[in-house]
Amino acid sequence: MDASALTNLQAAQRLQQQLHFILEIDRLKAVLRQTRLMGVARRENSAEHSWHLVMLILVLAEYANEPTDILHTIKLAALHDIVEIDAGDTFAYDAAGAVDKNEREERAATRIFGLLPEDQAHEFYALWHEFEARATPEARLANAADRLMPMLHNYFTDGGTWVEHGVTRQQVMGRVQTIDDGSHTLWDFVQSLIDDAVAQGMLAP
Repeated sequence: MDASALTNLQAAQRLQQQLHFILEIDRLKAVLRQTRLMGVARRENSAEHSWHLVMLILVLAEYANEPTDILHTIKLAALHDIVEIDAGDTFAYDAAGAVDKNEREERAATRIFGLLPEDQAHEFYALWHEFEARATPEARLANAADRLMPMLHNYFTDGGTWVEHGVTRQQVMGRVQTIDDGSHTLWDFVQSLIDDAVAQGMLAP
């Protein structure tokens, strides 16, 4: 086989791997979260959450504590929940589910990103780990947005899953305090939201 034929074959194989990945991540649309949609009587799926998270970052990035590469932040947000195709969505306040969450998600990341050509597999896997580690300005902002989005859903659905699961103010504060690492402005807003939620009976004090 000559060099040009080999190159064409490699290109075809690369495209096939990429399309396989694209088709596989369609399954994220079937992963249901606890979060209720605003104005619609159904639960949100993880693909919808990822899209809304990207939009939140585009709109609110100006409130980041540090200079931030917005495209990189969006990549982190778009990729961070793909592992839920295998691992499922672990409810934020499910202590039992959190025990093996990291192990389940690590296996999922290895399998799903491994569908891609090697260079993209390494890149996406590294981005997923960067989001989880929260060690860069982009990861801190993406995580802040990821904590804020369910807050908005719950507050604007009359307590949503907070009421359904009897969630307390202390539990929510423990969950969302890392927002301050990404944005002091958003953290100030979230604290006022929590106080009002308690006052309205959406959150147990």
